[in-house]
Amino acid sequence: LDEAVVLRREIYANWVAMDGAADDIVLAGGNLSSSLRRTGRFAEAKTLLRDEMLPMARQSLGPTHGFCMDIEEWLVEALRMDPNATRDDLREAETIMQDVLQRRRRVFGPAHPSTAWCEGELA
Repeated sequence: LDEAVVLRREIYANWVAMDGAADDIVLAGGNLSSSLRRTGRFAEAKTLLRDEMLPMARQSLGPTHGFCMDIEEWLVEALRMDPNATRDDLREAETIMQDVLQRRRRVFGPAHPSTAWCEGELA
């Protein structure tokens, strides 16, 4: 998995350097954040998601775009999975997920699978 992190970090950096399309950057960053979470690099995953990907996605795609909400859900996973998570981290994760659920209901409707998944995460 460490090799995957190295490769995915390089791919993400290349998309950013090329000023690639937002959806390509989100996909590459999502793959990187997944590898970071799987290898226990939660701090790096949170920084990537919160400080780099989320602001870019909000500006380029808007907060109701599915990719923007996906990034927030990945951030929630990083916050929750971190064995060093504080109560503030867990509260932040809960707040983010509640906000995402409201937007998913509004954008996709209550029957959409991603809306149902959010509801399950908050149950």
